[in-house]
Amino acid sequence: MHKILAVLSLILISRGLKAQEPAKILSSVFDEALTDRTAYNNLEYLCKHTKGRIAGSPAAEKAIEYTKQALIGAGADTVWLQKVPVPHWVRGIEKCRVTSSVLGRKDLAITALGLSVGTDEKGITSKIIEVHDFEELKTLGLQGIQGKIVFFNRSFDNKLINSFSAYGGAVNQRTMGASEASRYGAIAVIVRSMTQSLDNFPHTGVTRYADSINNIPAVAVSTLDAELLSQWMKTDPALNVHLVSTCRNYPNTLSYNVIGEVYGSLKPYEYITVGGHLDAWDIAEGAIDDGGGCVQAIEMIRIYKKLGINPKRTVRAVLFMNEEMTSTGGKTYAEEAKRKGEVHYAALESDRGVMSPLGFEFDADGPKLEKLQTLASWFAPYNIRDFDKGGGGSDIAPLKALGALQIGYIPDSQRYFWYHHSANDTFEQVNIRELQMGSAAIASLIYLIDLFDL
Repeated sequence: MHKILAVLSLILISRGLKAQEPAKILSSVFDEALTDRTAYNNLEYLCKHTKGRIAGSPAAEKAIEYTKQALIGAGADTVWLQKVPVPHWVRGIEKCRVTSSVLGRKDLAITALGLSVGTDEKGITSKIIEVHDFEELKTLGLQGIQGKIVFFNRSFDNKLINSFSAYGGAVNQRTMGASEASRYGAIAVIVRSMTQSLDNFPHTGVTRYADSINNIPAVAVSTLDAELLSQWMKTDPALNVHLVSTCRNYPNTLSYNVIGEVYGSLKPYEYITVGGHLDAWDIAEGAIDDGGGCVQAIEMIRIYKKLGINPKRTVRAVLFMNEEMTSTGGKTYAEEAKRKGEVHYAALESDRGVMSPLGFEFDADGPKLEKLQTLASWFAPYNIRDFDKGGGGSDIAPLKALGALQIGYIPDSQRYFWYHHSANDTFEQVNIRELQMGSAAIASLIYLIDLFDL
């Protein structure tokens, strides 16, 4: 009887030690991240030396070379560049002046929307009409809109706690507003910036044109000036707006995804992808969107190599190019993976900012989701508690067809849209501790998913 008890005791002790090992590794991952400045320094260089790294720009090419060297410095077993076709859109002169016989003149803070067509250097002058949704366009019709500039002034719904839900409820006026207004003869659109903040930073973002619709210039106006313009229009409905936006679209060009990997020890031909997008809007340093996500992927490689963590599967850091305009980086990566017959086990994207980590979302259901949610217990000591059903991100979405589990990194997003797509998205907005808590959380999650075959 005593022998049986002794054997059972040894088994329980053995199991306890096995349970402690991942906890110790997670502790070492967080310790390393929170006491090292490499990722923060990488982000500072990316922001200050490759500002405005929109796909196809010289700044983007510089960012590609820098992050390639950063992955090599992190100790990646191999690093390479993957060709990606990208648009070549260039911003030009931007001016917008309101003239009222009652109120005088006011220059508005504007910025062209990505892929928009432009005006000539003289610009256009017209009456303006304010709307809040596409139903108002339909109601006004050709008679109410033709020959005018349409001003879309739908703000975020600040009652929504999830800031991405608020963004989703407003963003169609930016992405589709130009084409919808053009159906009724509008000659340009001015769109309220996509942010909860009341400030004078105009927020850009891509606009898309429908086939067989006349393409018209599209710009965003800062929220403060959107409020002012709306008030002026109430006082003087006959005011004029003069708009100059000489942006241009050029033929597509080539750029690159930047890829670094740590070889798997047991299943090297199964892949786990972790990434963010390297491109950023030309008016921004792109710290929040999405330089931070890129350096977190690089940091995962560095931490694994520094601590001697040997994943069973090959883990890749992928810095995707051209998420902001046409998402060809993610599409190209998945297409090449399919062509090579690669097995993609899981993919995580960090593209919601680098504020304090709340947890992760998984595109999974039933028992699969329940197993993934058990991982929450490992993160309780770090106050990372949200393990929910959800999505991954636009760059990794094409990998879903290859069977890759989609994972989204979820930080606190309440401040995210204050910076998103604007000149306010700078390195100074990033807190090193929040950034590195996220780096550690991502590296830890991938380690556990690989370890437990989840």
